[in-house]
Amino acid sequence: QVQLVESGGGLVQAGGSLRLSCAASGRTFSNYAMGWFRQAPGKEREFVAAISWSGGSTYYADSVKGRFTISRDNAENTVYLQMNSLKPEDTAVYYCAARISLWRSSYYHASEDYTDWGQGTQVTVSS
Repeated sequence: QVQLVESGGGLVQAGGSLRLSCAASGRTFSNYAMGWFRQAPGKEREFVAAISWSGGSTYYADSVKGRFTISRDNAENTVYLQMNSLKPEDTAVYYCAARISLWRSSYYHASEDYTDWGQGTQVTVSS
């Protein structure tokens, strides 16, 4: 099991930017594919972005494509989500998630594919 702690959330105006971080501990981070999900009030948790353990493959939800960028630093055991051109509809609690992956190019976009989750960080975008 890997422990995940998100940070970097906050309040930002529409059009602004935030960078979320997710620090991992407990296992070999480079063995894990990572993902970001979010959950808005009254809505189900939804996929945002995913990255393979090598960092060479990424995948995005259509709603964030071109605005958000997922990246990772395996030496720092951290995955990032750079969020630009934020919109009020991006307001949610953002969670990072991890799962063991055997293949360097594999990423996962279903929440049930992930085994470990952080506690979440709130992102609020004002109009």
